[in-house]
Amino acid sequence: MSLEKNSIHEGIITGYESGGMGVCRLDGQVVFVERGVRGDRCRLRIVKALKNKAYARIEELLEPSPHRQEPCCPAFPKCGGCDFWHMQYEEELFAKRQRVQDALERLGGQSVPELEIVGGENFHYRNKAMYPCATEEGRPVAGFYRRRSHQVIPQENCAIQSPLADQLKEGVLRWAETCGVSIYEEETGRGLLRHIYVRTGKQGALLTLVVTSWKVPQPEKLIALCRESCPSLVGIVLNKNTRQTNRVLGEECRTLWGEGRLQDSLCGVEFSLSPLSFYQVNQPQAQRLYEQAVEYAAFSPEDTLLDLYCGTGTITLVMARHCREAVGVEIVPQAVEDARENARQNGITNTRFLCADAGQAAQQLLEEGFRPTVMVVDPPRKGLDEKAREILLRMNPRRVVYVSCDPATMARDIRQLTEGGYRLEKVRAFDLFPRTANVETVVLLSRKAPDDTIEVDLDLDELDITSAESKATYQEIKDYVLKEFGLKVSTLYISQVKRKYGIEVGEHYNISQKENQKVPQCPKEKEDAIRAALEHFAMI
Repeated sequence: MSLEKNSIHEGIITGYESGGMGVCRLDGQVVFVERGVRGDRCRLRIVKALKNKAYARIEELLEPSPHRQEPCCPAFPKCGGCDFWHMQYEEELFAKRQRVQDALERLGGQSVPELEIVGGENFHYRNKAMYPCATEEGRPVAGFYRRRSHQVIPQENCAIQSPLADQLKEGVLRWAETCGVSIYEEETGRGLLRHIYVRTGKQGALLTLVVTSWKVPQPEKLIALCRESCPSLVGIVLNKNTRQTNRVLGEECRTLWGEGRLQDSLCGVEFSLSPLSFYQVNQPQAQRLYEQAVEYAAFSPEDTLLDLYCGTGTITLVMARHCREAVGVEIVPQAVEDARENARQNGITNTRFLCADAGQAAQQLLEEGFRPTVMVVDPPRKGLDEKAREILLRMNPRRVVYVSCDPATMARDIRQLTEGGYRLEKVRAFDLFPRTANVETVVLLSRKAPDDTIEVDLDLDELDITSAESKATYQEIKDYVLKEFGLKVSTLYISQVKRKYGIEVGEHYNISQKENQKVPQCPKEKEDAIRAALEHFAMI
């Protein structure tokens, strides 16, 4: 069979690739089909033929899949914002669940029973909308980009955005048209208005206009039209971006009217959000995801938490109430400022936030002697960087909760972490972005104990040693603490920590050789290091 470009073939869609395209096989060769649905029997036109795969579009539906539906959005599929309006929501969840499971098994090398995916409402769930602006027939328009292009597809009533966002967008467009506001042109870099950015929450909505100058025409008219469009509007902010770049937001904001921030709550924690703050776009589903992460973390009151890639501190602050101390790490300065302010506003005092690269911050904490018992990582799509993975394995927390927005990089990282001494315990997927191909996953990894890999039966009476001594000698504990923490500890200090955790030690330990001499007590820093060594050798 020849899969040359423009050749026509008949096939049946049997599954999905990671981006949501349908998959079929023609004469043993994989063909990816745009907007194909599992169960479709169709005539396909090959649009691109490569050595080991091909791409096709549906020329004729001979027998539609029972999972297929008519899209409810008039802009689909021209608009590139959504991927799945052509299939029933239950089928979308099937595709996403299969994507996560395939990644874990094929890329991660894990044996995963059929995992669960938590679905959500698939209409009007987004609390953040960014509309690029353009000019069409001499009038300002706003919508979303066509797939793989920067052509703006006007959108009046988006099915996944909040209605408040659409209302504010229309108010801004009325202002732009009546006041002669120039629209930004990517080709020339000229024009004032680039994007309309709306954030919604329990208080109402915050409007941000991305502009190339702080001087906007008739600001009073803008304020009046926007307040008329959305009575729950709390503020209007200008964000200046003069760079010819794909990046939407500039680095500086100025409040034009009202409040420059929006309040929202997640898992009982109040968050104050600036336009530059990261925040999950699907609040109800994010709350379910975070509750699952807390459950997987299984905190005790004495646990310590390290949250890498913490953003504005959402996970850190939600988890802080369950543990003794929580440290969040984020590289974006504005996000760290927001995290610290959110901690202050909520009266959460057992947290601190570091502004640094994840790997560098983890190295710093390791040198300080901070040893988290639980670590949370929520990396960007590229996954953990090599330094972060290395430090995680050196810190050796008992449990790692991995929150992922990309199944492939998550699976890669899990393979490396399991090879480094961890075991995948639990996994659950969450649909935070219905009607798009994105999917979130929460994974629990537990540190393997030595007897996870080998079991040895010993008669300790015959050996005349205690079970604790059979795990590690005092010298081995000293060597471990010096290597991992750079601290020198005495046999006396080790015996004191052993006693504290119920480990039997010889009678001569912890007793002064001179009458009335005070016995020095192990400092907190060294106690924590010794405790980590005892945990490492599975003695506690």
